[in-house]
Amino acid sequence: MKVSLFITCMVDNLYPQVGVSMVKILHRLGVDVVFPEGQTCCGQPAFNSGYAAEARASASTLLEAFADADYVVSPSGSCTGMIHHYYGDLFANDLRLARQAEALAGKTYEFSQFVVNVLGVTDVGAAFPQRVTYHPSCHGARLLGVKDEPLTLLRAVRDIELVDLPYAADCCGFGGTFAVKMGDVSTAMAAEKVKHVQETEAAVLVGTDMGCLMNIGGRLSREGAPIRVLHVAELLEEGIQLRDGQREVTGI
Repeated sequence: MKVSLFITCMVDNLYPQVGVSMVKILHRLGVDVVFPEGQTCCGQPAFNSGYAAEARASASTLLEAFADADYVVSPSGSCTGMIHHYYGDLFANDLRLARQAEALAGKTYEFSQFVVNVLGVTDVGAAFPQRVTYHPSCHGARLLGVKDEPLTLLRAVRDIELVDLPYAADCCGFGGTFAVKMGDVSTAMAAEKVKHVQETEAAVLVGTDMGCLMNIGGRLSREGAPIRVLHVAELLEEGIQLRDGQREVTGI
């Protein structure tokens, strides 16, 4: 099986370690991973701001970059959701591109969605002896429908203490350009989310979208809260390294 990595702008520019963790896990699961260099932004920021022509121009690079891919896997439910739900609108007036967009949507998955639903893997062999809480991003959970998959992977991690996040479904206030256009509202929403994260007394906050995690993590940092913020792929990859190390020590 060959998978093309759709890395997203935010991970590529700010959190490349998330992509590295994804690749390491996929390799461990027997998947060949390639990175088509022609990919750029999915077009979501422009689309959400009303710039349809600019969004089409950006999105068309993905249609070409992933035309020959068997599967496309992304660390972002938000960007994956953009492909699934809005590319049809973007290319509605061009039958050829509309068909390409439909084909791309049919083979594009968020990371945990791909591991659980396509590979059929629920336990990647990780151990993580810490208290963890999970934030479900709005686009990933509501737009794309990725709800159970991240939790399925986390619950299989050895020694983890996974605690529910109060009001987990509430938005963190990021929303891409929303955080810029409605800064005061966004800040208030992030503060409310951080309060609930702190209520869990978790050492780690985990999620599936780095936009949300960047927003929450930034607020946590400004409040001096010693809570690590990790993408689910980072936590699993760190947990795999820990468990492999335990096996070397014990000989099991």
